[in-house]
Amino acid sequence: MPKRVTALGGIFMKCADPNAMREWYATHLGFSTEKYGTVFEWRHAQEPNKMGSTVWNAFPKDTKYFEPSQKEFMLNLRVENMDWLLEELKKEGINQIGEMQTYEYGKFAHIVDPEGNKIELWEPIDEFADNTTEGGTTQ
Repeated sequence: MPKRVTALGGIFMKCADPNAMREWYATHLGFSTEKYGTVFEWRHAQEPNKMGSTVWNAFPKDTKYFEPSQKEFMLNLRVENMDWLLEELKKEGINQIGEMQTYEYGKFAHIVDPEGNKIELWEPIDEFADNTTEGGTTQ
């Protein structure tokens, strides 16, 4: 059986001025910010030669990307096998929001937790996602 979630893929927050927020995090906390925010690289515990990444980014306050959630943040969770996980979640009564999207850096799907927090599920294509400074999610 595949693992469900393998790591935290990203933390995304709504901001009145995303560029100013990125600049603040860069100046005061040392984040190296780019178009897609900041990418924190790490190594897999079980396979130390394999790299992974977690992304932080600021989104515009009026972004539609977090909908249907009205929350100010969204979590991105790395998963091992998106198709399998979505089937399991469906059996458990968890509804997928929209269609799964596939890009060169991986598959994305969305669900909502019981308190209305949107969760982005990401099955990265490690060859791309873990060897780039752009991260996985766009605004």
